[in-house]
Amino acid sequence: MTTKSTILIATNGTTDGSRVYRGKIEQLCRTLRESGHRVLEVDTAGDAASVVASQADLAAAMVSWDSWDTDDPAHDKCRPAEGILRSLLQRYSARLPVFLLTSGEYDDHTPLWVSEVVNGWVWLLEDTPEFIAGRIDFAARQYLEHILPPFFGRLRRFEDTHAYSWHTPAHAGGVAFLKSPVGRAFFDYYGEPLFRTDISVSVGELGSLLEHTGPIGDAERNAARVFGADRTYFVLHGSSTSDRMIVHSVVPDDRIALLDRNCHMAINHGAMITRARPVYLVPTRNGYGITGPVPPKRLAPSAITAAIEASPTASAARDKAPVYAVITNSTYDGLAYDAGRVTELLGQSTPVLHFDEAWFAYAHFNPLYAGRYGMSVDGQTRPTVFATHSSHKLLAALSQSAMIHVKEGTAAPFDHERFNETYAMHSTTSPLYPMIASCDVAAGMMDAGAGAWLTTEAITEAIRFRKAMIGLARQMAAVSDRPPWFFGVWQPTDVTDPRTGRTTDLYDAPLDLLRTEPGCWTLDPDADWHGFPDLEPGFCQLDPTKTTITCPGVDAAGGVSDTGIPARIVTAYLDRRRIVVEKTDAYTFLVLFSIGITKGKWGTLLDALTDFKHFYDNAAPLAEVLPDLVSAHPKRYGDLTLSDLCDEMHRYLSSNDVIGLLNRAFTNPTPPTPVLTPAETYQRLIGGETELVPLADLAERVVATQVAAYPPGIPVLMPGERTGQHDGPLLTYLRVLEDFDQCFPGFTTETHGVRKEKGQYWISCVTGLDG
Repeated sequence: MTTKSTILIATNGTTDGSRVYRGKIEQLCRTLRESGHRVLEVDTAGDAASVVASQADLAAAMVSWDSWDTDDPAHDKCRPAEGILRSLLQRYSARLPVFLLTSGEYDDHTPLWVSEVVNGWVWLLEDTPEFIAGRIDFAARQYLEHILPPFFGRLRRFEDTHAYSWHTPAHAGGVAFLKSPVGRAFFDYYGEPLFRTDISVSVGELGSLLEHTGPIGDAERNAARVFGADRTYFVLHGSSTSDRMIVHSVVPDDRIALLDRNCHMAINHGAMITRARPVYLVPTRNGYGITGPVPPKRLAPSAITAAIEASPTASAARDKAPVYAVITNSTYDGLAYDAGRVTELLGQSTPVLHFDEAWFAYAHFNPLYAGRYGMSVDGQTRPTVFATHSSHKLLAALSQSAMIHVKEGTAAPFDHERFNETYAMHSTTSPLYPMIASCDVAAGMMDAGAGAWLTTEAITEAIRFRKAMIGLARQMAAVSDRPPWFFGVWQPTDVTDPRTGRTTDLYDAPLDLLRTEPGCWTLDPDADWHGFPDLEPGFCQLDPTKTTITCPGVDAAGGVSDTGIPARIVTAYLDRRRIVVEKTDAYTFLVLFSIGITKGKWGTLLDALTDFKHFYDNAAPLAEVLPDLVSAHPKRYGDLTLSDLCDEMHRYLSSNDVIGLLNRAFTNPTPPTPVLTPAETYQRLIGGETELVPLADLAERVVATQVAAYPPGIPVLMPGERTGQHDGPLLTYLRVLEDFDQCFPGFTTETHGVRKEKGQYWISCVTGLDG
């Protein structure tokens, strides 16, 4: 299989302009094209920089070392060729073959770093263009061969052999699809390479996923090196399965596990499988309803001991020493812990610490996140640290592709053979090889400096968007022809440059400072913007690529305005504009700046938010703004304007204190009383010892399943917990959600663990355990 590649030839547009020289350049380009390469020739440093930024398929470059036009806007204090070389290094690493082109003598004053990274000098007027093209072609092909990570490279070579398939799967390299009209449509849509690489584990030369041998094992070991781990395991069923694997491998029956209350439901499923006795670590919340970190004081050994003693199910354990703890890092809204501090605190209580980093797989590759991720933890005496990554979420991999990383500790030495028994139990004996390849490629894309370039681009665009939002808001406030409100961004209001000590408004801060200085995004315990109590300096940092947009109506401290714009209405409009956000809360919504971001993408979002403001300010008919909603519910919404609906929903949310109820239900340091462990509850569930109970009769019942409202997606009730009093914040909150669904059809709340019948909520409860 031939990889298409591009060769960059950057001439200087001055000395390269002679007729003879131009003829040699043209002949060189023609010869390279005949060898199968695309050739991009540019003659300014600015154009060269544009090629470097936009072309991911460069296989080689030839850059003129002679004098350049100093009027070029990309010219800096160094020779322009040096700037191009630095860009190439940042984008592609030193492995990219680069040749220096000159028409003069060898430059004795060439910087040492340049001599160390280039592949050689080219005197075009001495050697023939054919010879030079051959050197470049050979170097480019070698580069393309060696940049492929272990498994993907071997899989491509296997596919190139065109072997006949006498093993499963039965489509036999896609041939079976060609025998059916619908199969042919499927084949044509995805293309032959997918089916030729969907092969059986019978192909021994590609290794074993379950035994971690051959090219698959090589790929996992390469990924461990790339991510800074001692061991890495590829998982083909997402981080959900990864989480269950870890819990199942380290928590014996009837032992205590410390679980972040803000954890993924897969963690709780793991606790069911292992018959663990959970003790929950409760995070904070702010006035927007955003979930914050678990405060350090709740991670201290004394707090852990008190939480165990306060839990009826945990205090009954045969051994009171926790064997496992998990922290969600970063949170959904981009809050990342000081991983070393968390390890220092929880490491005193447990020998195994798990950072669930499903949304944070890129942290290792940018200094902005130094010390904020699990594999950054170091030290002689510490727990074994696991980190789980959803490779498909914020790296470039196929859906369900995930990785488990391990940093071996001294408190509980990691046993690969023991762990692998659990790994095999949750894995498949029929893995999809393109998914394995996508894990391999996800690691390869971040290797050798490329990860820093990709993450810096995402961080840069996120900061530009954040600044653009501030700028638009200021413009709205400065003119007199419209109401001054606009959407905000949840972020620090000002930042301090540690080099100068100067504090400036975030909008006025230099872009380079904001994308390189972690302190710009650290949550100062005394700052008002974040709204979280009980923090230590440096304990928590906001990831700028996870951008939470705030709507008028509430603030971080819990203050409520007379007027407001609920986020569900805004994101319903954005959805109509084909802009799908990641998460919607009451007055905030989240957008992600991944390594796939473009300026056009966030520019379109800015335009849509500006249009929404115009519709709201001018009381546009709802039928114009949300026609599908009005069509589905004409009697409810047919006569309303956009501002009417916003006013109605804001009055409902504020008068019922929805965010206050939510926060009181979630942030009580003592969670609902557990009566049964999740595992005991699950046995009651599958044994038929449960019944559906309407919300009105739910007081003091023991729930049989998790109950989690989206937003925020965090369980308000875990299996086996008692619901509490009828007028308590938890049941009051659920009743408000039930009533909200009836008052605002089309905006119903997604609630896991709730069955909805004729507008009424029903929840499964364990029988025989009435309060």
